[in-house]
Amino acid sequence: MLRPLQMAHAFLAEVVTKEDVVVDATMGNGHDTLFLAKLAKQVYAFDIQEQAVEKTRQRLAEAGLDNAQLILAGHETLDQYIDHFKAAIFNLGYLPSADKSVITRPDTTLEALEKVCRGLEKGGRAAIMIYYGHDGGEVEKDAVLDFVSQLPQQDFTVALYKTINQINNPPFLVMIEKLKEK
Repeated sequence: MLRPLQMAHAFLAEVVTKEDVVVDATMGNGHDTLFLAKLAKQVYAFDIQEQAVEKTRQRLAEAGLDNAQLILAGHETLDQYIDHFKAAIFNLGYLPSADKSVITRPDTTLEALEKVCRGLEKGGRAAIMIYYGHDGGEVEKDAVLDFVSQLPQQDFTVALYKTINQINNPPFLVMIEKLKEK
């Protein structure tokens, strides 16, 4: 059985090609940026922490990839850099091995999700990993679930992928597929 993050990658890999532009809305340590850079023509990756940008830059350099634009800004600003793309990924929570008080927040995450839903191409997908076992995580989780549950079914398909017998707030995946252009 795939873990939720593995499922997120598989979900996006089904649609992303070397002709596509994609978004990593939460760069973190660069694992998703690297994953997307191997699949896509161009990656736009966002984070508010310099440590995330440097770690990601190093990870991409080690892999010999230069098709990612690393942006030191919040994901809610993504429309200032790109307006049309095939896929996006979010890892909500905090940057492992960094200041755990710096977390994704419901207001900026919802703003970013609105922009992602607008910017996705028909057939495009977004994967949202929700880590919520920290202060503020439960509020963000509820806000995201409320937002995605209200997306019009004629325009989007939304699914959850999660374990149901795990303790300690296991992360889970929200998957969105855009069905038609608006």
